[in-house]
Amino acid sequence: MNKKISTWIIVIAALLVVILWGVRRYNNFVTLEEGVSGQWANVENSYQRRADLIPNLVNTVKGYADFEQETLTQVIEARAKATSINVDPASLTPENIAAFQEAQEGLSSALSRLLVTIERYPDLKANQNFLELQAQLEGTENRIAVERRKFNDLVRDFNTSIRKFPNNLIANMTGMDQKGYFEAVEGSDVVPTVEF
Repeated sequence: MNKKISTWIIVIAALLVVILWGVRRYNNFVTLEEGVSGQWANVENSYQRRADLIPNLVNTVKGYADFEQETLTQVIEARAKATSINVDPASLTPENIAAFQEAQEGLSSALSRLLVTIERYPDLKANQNFLELQAQLEGTENRIAVERRKFNDLVRDFNTSIRKFPNNLIANMTGMDQKGYFEAVEGSDVVPTVEF
């Protein structure tokens, strides 16, 4: 009888150790996933700061009557598209990240065209409001790059953790899925041609 009881105690103790190990792994996944979600909020915050600067930039540029209206319209439309796409932190799939990134890249492209066009307006380039807005926009672009890099680092840590054995068993049982990365824009590996 004692032998039977001690066997049951060993089995229950082993089962308890496995359960506690699984709970600990799951809690670690939750911590990593919350880090990814928090960093995603930082990424969105940086993009929102850029979107908030654009109306001031457009209004400053509009003050120059002969400025190309089509360029301003493209910036306004790209901003509207970029701010219309929201990704829930719970669904940071590669497809959702790509859609978000595509809209943001459209805005980046429109802003680049605007800044190139401004080169033809020396009075605008010397305007103090414009210079301050341009400096803020450049700083914001740098923040976006930093936040995206941090986001990708946290996603890598999370994805690595849930893919390792035996963690993947717990991740599969609890529905933990891999998160998507920000990836380089197609064509960014091509060196631009500069002509004088």
